[in-house]
Amino acid sequence: MSTAVSTHPDVLPQQFGSDNYAGICPEAWASMDEANRGCAPAYGDDVWTERAANAFRELFETGCDVFFVFNGTAANSLALASLCQSYHSVICADASHVETDECGAPEFFSNGSKLLVSHSVDGKMTPAGIHELATKRQDIHYPKPRVVTITQSTEMGTVYSLDELQAISEASKRHGLSLHMDGARFANACARLGASPAQMTWKNGVDVLCFGGTKNGLAVGEAVLFFDHKLAADFDYRCKQAGQLASKMRYLSAPWVGMLESGAWLRNAEHANRCASYFAQKIDGIPGVRLASAADANAVFILASEQILNRLRERGWRFYTFIGGAARFMFAWDSELSRIDELVSDLKTCAE
Repeated sequence: MSTAVSTHPDVLPQQFGSDNYAGICPEAWASMDEANRGCAPAYGDDVWTERAANAFRELFETGCDVFFVFNGTAANSLALASLCQSYHSVICADASHVETDECGAPEFFSNGSKLLVSHSVDGKMTPAGIHELATKRQDIHYPKPRVVTITQSTEMGTVYSLDELQAISEASKRHGLSLHMDGARFANACARLGASPAQMTWKNGVDVLCFGGTKNGLAVGEAVLFFDHKLAADFDYRCKQAGQLASKMRYLSAPWVGMLESGAWLRNAEHANRCASYFAQKIDGIPGVRLASAADANAVFILASEQILNRLRERGWRFYTFIGGAARFMFAWDSELSRIDELVSDLKTCAE
């Protein structure tokens, strides 16, 4: 693991406000360095992009269509737009990223497909919620439901079990709805369940997955995987129009080669999850501090008074309280237990 504390004046001591704070993991960096030695064809016609796409097909045990984009907002929004017409709607959880944190991008890229928001339990969509919205209205004056989108792991740090995924899939298919998975932290969910990527997706009825790389050790880049070839038709044109076709594509795809072929994608997630569990266990019993939801993956949400949280901020700790007022702490591939211990110690002091 990298050193958490740097003497460089522009580098923060390790923080847990977001897994986006982490640097690039060694496997991704090494592949990018290797891809940088010489020239290569542009726009994805290079060996690195082919190799990364094939690595995904091997990992998922199927001949899926694979596309690389710059970020998660583009991945989710373009994927959903490919599944909808402008007069359609997308059923999502009220805590989903597409609803709360993508600035209307799903609606923008689909030319107006409406998001229908379902009440979630610990960030999870329920089959009953899907049924309610899919059958709420059938008349021509209402945007026709076309897609269900779920987040795995959720924005609350919880993970859908395989049985829950199967139930979501069955509810979706019963109403003729495609199923999209926002997998910004998909690797963390796989690590939590010990399930294969295939079990987590197409074997359980998922049609399209956005596989997150940025939060798992890449500098930039997400992969969009279509398990139904028909749904991938013209997606490359959609990416180009949206400014998501990288001219030097090998710099998006090569890091995936290092991550997938070495198994770092899963090791990184396992480490991040262990750190989250470690933190959750260490703060158990601190007066005035409690968990807001289960720490299934690499996120821990805590409930504490504003006084405690302000004291923690004054000690230099960075975190967000944008979901229900709970303070969120995120752990990454390079999180260090010694730095987590410092956070725990300060939290105990602030709670006194």
